[in-house]
Amino acid sequence: MIQVIAPSRLHFGLFQVPQGEGETLPAEGRLYGGVGLMIDRPAVVVTWRADGMGRRVEGVHAERVQQFAARFEASLAVSQRRPYALLVERCPAQHIGLGVGTQLGLATAKALATAAGYGHWSAVTLAARIGRGERSAVGIHGFDHGGLIVEAGKRAGELVSPLWHHVRLPASWRVLLILLPQGQSWHGSQERRAFACACGGAAARLRRLAIEGLVPAAQSGDLHAFGEAVYDFNRLAGEPFRLCQGGIYASPWIESWVARLRQAGLRGVGQSSWGPTVFAIVGDEETARHYVRRWQTEAPLLIAGIAPGHRVIHDAGEPQS
Repeated sequence: MIQVIAPSRLHFGLFQVPQGEGETLPAEGRLYGGVGLMIDRPAVVVTWRADGMGRRVEGVHAERVQQFAARFEASLAVSQRRPYALLVERCPAQHIGLGVGTQLGLATAKALATAAGYGHWSAVTLAARIGRGERSAVGIHGFDHGGLIVEAGKRAGELVSPLWHHVRLPASWRVLLILLPQGQSWHGSQERRAFACACGGAAARLRRLAIEGLVPAAQSGDLHAFGEAVYDFNRLAGEPFRLCQGGIYASPWIESWVARLRQAGLRGVGQSSWGPTVFAIVGDEETARHYVRRWQTEAPLLIAGIAPGHRVIHDAGEPQS
């Protein structure tokens, strides 16, 4: 048995969005890039077992896992492929701003790679073999490293955007998740339309805010400064999509919750990716529990910790990698 436990990903926003139709590289030479944070809940858990009957996949999102598995196996020599049974034991809903597709694909690939004797392969290698990393690489680098991820953006010909900065945040910090009702689904063709109608951006300001604000505050463990930088970054990153979203955030519901959290004194507040998940970063478990008690009758809430990256558990029960 090989079990892979992958974290979820919060995405604070992109540095550089394509302008209009197509994905022409900007003057800076890199497209997309951005900042995000890995959290330990809700987790993706995929278990591999040897199976002489062939290739079976069970559990939530089984059809998508089967596609990831087939694509990964196609990248191996025939002699390296082994029959298996894959079980998706836990996985949150897709398209809610938690990067589930990438984490599910990487967990599947990691399990199959480990079974084939390639457990040392990095997330970047795995992602290339399953076709992830078309735009954001926060979840790819976060799968291996956890914590705060800043990725540079893609140059022409690069399969995955390189890692720019990685910071391990204080273990006591917690993330409060507001799991809002899913509205418009911003993925696939809808996401492509959003990029097509994007109206300008502030790439230089976003990069400066990340490097001069987010990263130093994270390194020093300054929750207040980090929170303000996250909030400012998230809002600025939403500006290019104001016309297609109807505002900085993806819905009035999200905007109202962000305002409410800020009014309650929380600083590191924002929309993850396209939403609808809203997050708030706090300093400790008790603070997080206080706000859960305060709002538990109004929306589903979840407390997450800062994830150190994925874990692999073998039959012996000892985590590896």
